[in-house]
Amino acid sequence: MSEAVVAKRYAEALFQLGTEKSTLDNLKEEASVLQEVFARNKKILTFLTHPRVKSDKKNQIITEVFQGFSGDMVNTMKLLVERNRVELLPSIVDHFIDLSNEAKGISEATVYSVQALSGDEILKLEQTFAKRFQKKAIKLINKVDPSIIGGIKLRIGNTIYDGSISGKLKRIERSIVTANK
Repeated sequence: MSEAVVAKRYAEALFQLGTEKSTLDNLKEEASVLQEVFARNKKILTFLTHPRVKSDKKNQIITEVFQGFSGDMVNTMKLLVERNRVELLPSIVDHFIDLSNEAKGISEATVYSVQALSGDEILKLEQTFAKRFQKKAIKLINKVDPSIIGGIKLRIGNTIYDGSISGKLKRIERSIVTANK
């Protein structure tokens, strides 16, 4: 069975547990923290997946480092240690957050701009695109990308809305090339 399928199954089980216990919002917050922890500190995942470190030591570290987390999240991490599946944790967390957002009608998107957008600009974009996609809300993550020259580019799922100057220039270039053939 592929690792993606296994990660989805663990995420679905955690989602189902959170739904049954009405702790989905809390678990989603913890999952977001885990996502950030693994993105910023690669050493923790290396430690948890290292074959020479005993499971007892890994579980002890999980208990100490994540002591403010719910029992369900900590037990999920310990279960992954026990089954030698800790390397799937970042993928499980990503799938879990997607499931939680989908259940609440929320989508996550990335907006690329030349400079960081203000909170007000992000809020207006979130409202505009939430209506367009018929979602309750859209959570935007702003990434600065000077290569777009100006305007914005928004990626939501597999869809990209390109309102950047560099995108417009590329479209003009393509139309000129196809017109000259």
